[in-house]
Amino acid sequence: QVQLVESGGGLVQPGGSLRLSCAASGFTLDYYGIGWFRQAPGKEREGVSCITSRDSSTYYADSVKGRFTISRDNAKNTVYLQMNSLKPEDTAVYYCATDYPHGGNCYLRDMDYWGKGTLVTVSS
Repeated sequence: QVQLVESGGGLVQPGGSLRLSCAASGFTLDYYGIGWFRQAPGKEREGVSCITSRDSSTYYADSVKGRFTISRDNAKNTVYLQMNSLKPEDTAVYYCATDYPHGGNCYLRDMDYWGKGTLVTVSS
């Protein structure tokens, strides 16, 4: 059974850091693309970052470039999102998704499996 479980969310002050984890089960994570998405209250879901399988290419939304870093630990079957210099506008529920069983890329149309999300609140 394919499952993704996010963790690591919480309340942090502006300028602070958090590391989100996306633990995968039921498939081998390093063969597939893994993306992070977020949805703030009253807003549309947006893509935050993604990592491909073959060459581990990474992609970032302009709003997080230089502050967030995506990485993968194949031994733990887990993808991380390190978030630094957090801003109030980063407040959202963060979700991870995978393109399993597709080609290991970062195409939204292929993101068939999603986690339930973890809440990040950036506030003083």
